[in-house]
Amino acid sequence: MWQQKDNTYNEIRRRSVEQWLEEMEAHEDIAVRGGVKVTRDYIHYLQDEIKHLEHEGELKNEYMKKMRQN
Repeated sequence: MWQQKDNTYNEIRRRSVEQWLEEMEAHEDIAVRGGVKVTRDYIHYLQDEIKHLEHEGELKNEYMKKMRQN
């Protein structure tokens, strides 16, 4: 039976990183504050890349199912 993946740990990590980044936005050093935007952009890029790879995997699985049926 198919069960949904438990992402509790990953959600806690994500929230912790977001909280830490919010704290770093108030840091007195401009290099640290600038790094926050770069880090958020990189995290967003990685999330988009994960979605893209998951979609590719789904397409490959569908293709393989069709090939097995023929």
